[in-house]
Amino acid sequence: MSSLTIVRKIKARPSVVFEAVSTPEGLRQWIGPDDGPVLVAEADPRTGGRFLVRFQMLDGTEHEAGGEYVEVTPPSRLVMTWQWRNEPETSRVEISLREIAEGTELTFTHAQLPSEGSADSHRKGWNGSLDKLVRAVDGKPA
Repeated sequence: MSSLTIVRKIKARPSVVFEAVSTPEGLRQWIGPDDGPVLVAEADPRTGGRFLVRFQMLDGTEHEAGGEYVEVTPPSRLVMTWQWRNEPETSRVEISLREIAEGTELTFTHAQLPSEGSADSHRKGWNGSLDKLVRAVDGKPA
């Protein structure tokens, strides 16, 4: 099993970032590694609640993943299972938000990935998505 961790500093309060990572409206702004559209964003952010996202890449390919919220602690922590449609493996995504002088330090961990190759592929995808998240909420007032 492999994992990856990405840290971003965002010029917005943790409550603003938490909303962006836990609501359908927020997810529509940043899911997907490039500027292709988010086709579906569903979220029920409570322990045992489910989420579903489907996005289209600029090359036209579509990707869909869903899972269950394992831990929801606004505005500091979100943990969920992650499973791509038509793939048997389930992994785990953890998002921790910590208030800092500049706004929020986001620590994103994707664990229980099946291989180092999978971790590398996910790292590229998540970096693109998190870049979009920063652009969407950076400097946004609470």
